[in-house]
Amino acid sequence: MKTPGIRPSRDVGTLLEALPYIREFHGRTIVVKYGGAAMTDPALREEFARDVVLLKYVGLNVIVVHGGGPDITKYMRRLDMDVEFVDGLRVSDADTVEIAKMVLIGKVNKDIVLRINRHGQAAVGLSGDDGNLFRAAKQLSSGGADIGFVGRIEKVDVDVLNHIAQDYIPVVASIAADADGASYNVNADEAATAVARAMGAYKVMFLTDVEGWMRDPADPASVISEAHADEVEAALDGISGGMRPKLQACIDAIHGGVSFAHIVDGRVPHSLLLELFTDAGIGTKIRAAR
Repeated sequence: MKTPGIRPSRDVGTLLEALPYIREFHGRTIVVKYGGAAMTDPALREEFARDVVLLKYVGLNVIVVHGGGPDITKYMRRLDMDVEFVDGLRVSDADTVEIAKMVLIGKVNKDIVLRINRHGQAAVGLSGDDGNLFRAAKQLSSGGADIGFVGRIEKVDVDVLNHIAQDYIPVVASIAADADGASYNVNADEAATAVARAMGAYKVMFLTDVEGWMRDPADPASVISEAHADEVEAALDGISGGMRPKLQACIDAIHGGVSFAHIVDGRVPHSLLLELFTDAGIGTKIRAAR
């Protein structure tokens, strides 16, 4: 007797479609930059944690890298602190960095770790300060302005991540320090790219709040499902808004030896699984130049 609502042929077909991808990705390192709606919507937060747990169970080595800009802004405003951005980067004096550290490491990171733990895998929270994971240097805005304690990652200690990833899911907050111990706020996309390059990751996946790279930004149906890095570079000067830094991060990852970079709509439940394990995918996949 069939159970109402169950369609076995569809469900088996989905599993069979995923099988070759699971085989291909088994034992590979996947870096996921976690942000956007997937990080703020309560239901999507739970689905993300479940998806990461599933990826670990089927044999992928998953590393989650996150920021938390909206939370930082919320707490700064509660404290009547000025919130200012230059060229998309937060102007960060010493007090701003202290708030960023407290929010990213003390709250956001631990919330992600607890959700992953609750869904069946052990996660460990890290920041760039732990085990000297990241070494940072001061970064100016793209226009050359001094924006305070905003950093770019110069070095990633892969031994720390390799050691933890053997048994746990590393969850990394995008905070780093320089050689003198000064702390810096680091863009999470750049942190994910640095981790993926240093780890020789097979894939880096950027969760965002758009369908992917679109030929026409006003038309969600114009998503480019797959492109080569040279095509992206040729188009980059004509791209504006938040998609440009995402595509630049993808190119930087590919040039650093990462096999594939993906821009995925985190507003869609299970978008990670759909992009990884289905033929159609969801979002944009970028591969090395031809």
